[in-house]
Amino acid sequence: MTALAPALQAYFTDRLITQRGSSPETIAAYRDTFRLLLRFAQEQTGKQPFVLDIDDLDAPLIGAFLKHLEQDRGNSPRTRNARLGAIHSFYRFAALEHPEHAHTIARVMAIPTKRYERNTVCYLDRDEIAALLAAPDKRTWLGRRDHALLALMIQTGVRVSELTGLRVSDVHLGTAAHIRVLGKGRKRRATTLTAETVKVLRAWIKERQDQPQEPLFPTRQGRPLSRYTVGVIVAKHTATATGNCLSLQAKRVTPHTLRHTNAMLLRAKGVDIATIALWLGHESTQTTHIYEHADPALKEQAIARTAPLGTKPGRYRPSDTLLAFLDGL
Repeated sequence: MTALAPALQAYFTDRLITQRGSSPETIAAYRDTFRLLLRFAQEQTGKQPFVLDIDDLDAPLIGAFLKHLEQDRGNSPRTRNARLGAIHSFYRFAALEHPEHAHTIARVMAIPTKRYERNTVCYLDRDEIAALLAAPDKRTWLGRRDHALLALMIQTGVRVSELTGLRVSDVHLGTAAHIRVLGKGRKRRATTLTAETVKVLRAWIKERQDQPQEPLFPTRQGRPLSRYTVGVIVAKHTATATGNCLSLQAKRVTPHTLRHTNAMLLRAKGVDIATIALWLGHESTQTTHIYEHADPALKEQAIARTAPLGTKPGRYRPSDTLLAFLDGL
């Protein structure tokens, strides 16, 4: 057996699971990266994955794999960079365990992340929010579930992974109503609920009448919703809402759009960036600054503070009151 197979097994079992205690989502993402990489390497080299060595996965092959992700699989530069991050993480581990492959590892570690153009933040205005919340048919069980789900996503800005992990016991509707979510990096946070959202969730939980550990938003069979299903729900009701709000036609509404919408609502109320970062569970406020760039109100305020072109610099001083009276005649 070559060095690659035991090194990769040790990386997942010892480094990620035992030593770092990585989340299931991180492990799944890294696993999928190496599934794709090993299958690509098999096609390129003709070798079965279990006989591949670390030197077989050299910089030229990794570079070709990254190119394959973008050109053949249609992945975005962001996804390409995430895959490269998983590969770099493994090679940092392999550098300590297998120094005999240091030359190959160093060349792979030198592959840079790719720069890409950041799109403008897409979010919904108040009319679009109202149309989306009115789209589910609340005469049906699924419609009431979807309405409560959409209302919670827009008001709290939770991630899809956080939403699908919510249990009935995570919702507290008494004094200082809030939900408790498990976010990225296994960080727990509490997000306050408005009176309107409390009313919707109280009716939904009363209808559910399930045990505290049951999913807050289940399927018909009682299982938690998948991330894919949440995306389908949002797309379905957006299509319905477009009939009453034509501006939605120009927007690609996803679950993450609703997260952006929540952040922009907070920004419009004058909430500072540091508070929004805590609200959304961002690791750094640098991530949250995209909402300042997207906020048109901030730009309007900046324009209002600037002097018109052609005016003399300096502070305005009113003329004499008598002359002002005569000028006004």
